[in-house]
Amino acid sequence: MHHANHFYGHAHIMAEYCGLDREHPPRINGYLQHGWNVVDGLGGGTPYVPGRPIFVYSEQTRRRAWSMGRRQATVVGAPFLYLLTMRPSPTPAEEAAREGTIFYPFHGWEGQHIAGDHERQVEEIMETESGPVTFCLYWQEYRNDAVRASYEKYGRVICHGYRGFQWRDTDIDFLDKQLAELRRHKRVASNRLSSAVFHGIAAGCEGAVYGDPMHLDKEHRPTADRVRRNWPELHGKQLDPAAARATALSELGDGYLASPAELRAMLGWTGYYTAQSAAETEAVPA
Repeated sequence: MHHANHFYGHAHIMAEYCGLDREHPPRINGYLQHGWNVVDGLGGGTPYVPGRPIFVYSEQTRRRAWSMGRRQATVVGAPFLYLLTMRPSPTPAEEAAREGTIFYPFHGWEGQHIAGDHERQVEEIMETESGPVTFCLYWQEYRNDAVRASYEKYGRVICHGYRGFQWRDTDIDFLDKQLAELRRHKRVASNRLSSAVFHGIAAGCEGAVYGDPMHLDKEHRPTADRVRRNWPELHGKQLDPAAARATALSELGDGYLASPAELRAMLGWTGYYTAQSAAETEAVPA
């Protein structure tokens, strides 16, 4: 299994949905898209073995993968949507209690760091948002005292956890923590369109994307600029909720979620399910 399949606990969520061991998911027969992107679903620079299956979020991503020569791409939908099917919907009282904004500053990763003015970023956020603001930082920025301090002066600062790397230290509850936070807030916002914004809108938040987009080291600027050009309905401080939700759900693959049996077959898990079912049957007292 490619180690990126474990990022954010994605393989663990899929295993739970399939009726398998969430703590120890079986090997996925292929590569599972681990975040929204505007190319073929693979992470930047990901080594790809030709002919191996790619499991992508949406039909749009599958078409891009096909155009780039990835002919084994299959649409399965985002793990976050599978998580939503397994967690109780908020009660009317919980919906009414939503307040404020959760803001996800654009972040770097182990191979690329971002450049930008965090202080000015926060000033614009506070000028825009009318309620309390929670800043959710990526683990790298959260561990950077200077960056974290830029946000702590203005509101609550959190981190959903470590995404994991090379199968180690994955916080398999990452998306559960994210879902719980999103459901506390009325709005979800970022300075770049990202998975977090799509997840927030899917979880019932109003969306917004505004501010200094910042940039990654050696970033391919035309690709970054294309995001703003191709998804104008998701950029701005006040979006049309219906249009934003329709696009967010489409990008996450709503309507393409597989049944547990279908997903087990696609991911190569049918044998694991049969073995587990047999073991559980034997364990039931007569």
